[in-house]
Amino acid sequence: MDYFLYWFMMPFSILVATTATLGGIGGAAMFIPLFIILFPLLGPEYALVGPVAAIGIALLTQTFGFSSALIGYLRRRLVDFKTAKPFIVIGIPTAVIGAFLSHLADPTLLKFFYGILMLVLACFLLKKPKQKEMYKVSNALSGDLNVGQERKVIAKDGSVYNYHVVRLGNGSYITGIGGFITGLMSVGIGEVVMTQLIRNFRVPVPVAAATSVLIVTLTIMLASFTHVLSLISEGGLGAVPWNLVMYTIPGVIIGGQIGTKLQGCVSSKKMEKAIVIVFVLIGISMMWVVCQGL
Repeated sequence: MDYFLYWFMMPFSILVATTATLGGIGGAAMFIPLFIILFPLLGPEYALVGPVAAIGIALLTQTFGFSSALIGYLRRRLVDFKTAKPFIVIGIPTAVIGAFLSHLADPTLLKFFYGILMLVLACFLLKKPKQKEMYKVSNALSGDLNVGQERKVIAKDGSVYNYHVVRLGNGSYITGIGGFITGLMSVGIGEVVMTQLIRNFRVPVPVAAATSVLIVTLTIMLASFTHVLSLISEGGLGAVPWNLVMYTIPGVIIGGQIGTKLQGCVSSKKMEKAIVIVFVLIGISMMWVVCQGL
C-alpha cells in the first residue's frame, strides 16, 4: 500500500470541509465525484473498488470533518439542541437503513441517481419560501400567531438570536427521505435540514448552520460505521483504503475548524449560490459518466 499516493487529498479536504461547514451541508457531495470520476482517470492504482466504497469513505471522512466543526460550534454556543432533536430521531435510523441497502444496489444506478439528486438539491436550494409560510412566520415573530415555541440562543461572543420554531410536521417525511438518501448515496440530510431550518423554521443562519452540523454529524456517523463494517465484512481490513483516509480525515478536521471561525464572514446568499453551482456541475458530470458508460 503506497501511503504517499493520495497526498494531494489533504489540501482538497481542507477546502471541502471549510466550504461544507460554512454552508451546513454534507461535504461528501464534493468527495464522491472525485472518487468516482477523477480517481480512475489518474490511473488504476487510484481507483476505488466501486461507488459503494466511495460512499463509505466519503461518509467516514465527513464524520470527522463535521465532528471537528461541531466542537467549534459548541464552543461558540450556537447549537439549538431542542430544535435538533426531532431531526436526529428521524434521520439516524433512516440513514442506517439506506447504508444497508446501498450494498444491494447496482453501481450504475447509484451513479445515475446521484447525478439526479445533485440537480434536485440545487433546485431545492434555489426554491423561494412560500408566501403563506413567510406570512405565518412574520406574524409569529410579532406575536400575532402562536405557531411554535420561542427560542433564544446566546452565543459566546454575546450575540443574541431570538426566533420561533414551528413543529416539524410534513418536514419529518422530508427529513426521513434525506436520512435514507444520505445512507444510500452519502448526501441529503445536511442539505434537507439546513434548508428547512432557514427557509421554513426561519432560524438565523449561524444557529441553523451549527444545529445542522450536529444533526449531520450524528446521522453520518452511524451511516459511515454501517458502510465501513460492511466493507470489512466483505473484503477484510484491506478493503478500506487507509492510505486515502490518512489524508482526508486530518484535512477535514482542519477545514472544519476554519469553517466555524469564518461563519458570519461570508454572505449566506453568496454561499448558497456557490453551492448551487457546485451541485449543478457535479450532477451534470455524474450523468455524463453514466451516459459514457464509465
